[in-house]
Amino acid sequence: MRASEIKKGNVVEYNNGVYQVRDIERSSPQGRGGNVRFRFIMYSVPGGAKLDASFDADDNLVEVELLRRQATFSYKDGEAFVFMDDEDYTPYTLDPEAIGEAAGYITDGLSGIYVQVIDEQPVAVQLPQHVALEVVETPPELKGGTATKRPKPARLSTGIEIMVPEYIANGERILVNTTTGEFGGRAD
Repeated sequence: MRASEIKKGNVVEYNNGVYQVRDIERSSPQGRGGNVRFRFIMYSVPGGAKLDASFDADDNLVEVELLRRQATFSYKDGEAFVFMDDEDYTPYTLDPEAIGEAAGYITDGLSGIYVQVIDEQPVAVQLPQHVALEVVETPPELKGGTATKRPKPARLSTGIEIMVPEYIANGERILVNTTTGEFGGRAD
């Protein structure tokens, strides 16, 4: 498929390797006759080594067939994460490099995850849009504060830190956007 048709999350062959496209920047030509260029931030599959590559809109890339299997996080085996296939209970084991920053959003029994599989090898995970995490440490709300609601840092049960509104207290469960890492409201 042409570079201009590639979307985030697509997996392509490049330089004798297989890469997942995580980010795409489009640059418009300066002056007449220039071509639109696409800059892809890609990660090798498996392995997760970062690669930065630029393509013309008409450059052809081979898309790799990739299976998406819905799964639930089961447990950690040492450093590795083990997910169970929701249909046939196949365990998929991914190392921390393959999980990357997603590790900060994965909690016991988290469902709605898609494990991406190539040639029967799990290579990456796609998390649900929002996950519920518990606030374990955040400064108390400032009494008699100004009317402006200032965000404050909060450390969550998985160890990540995000900014939350001032009214959020320790022990509360909040929704976190797994794409942006931003506060998404109180969880039920």
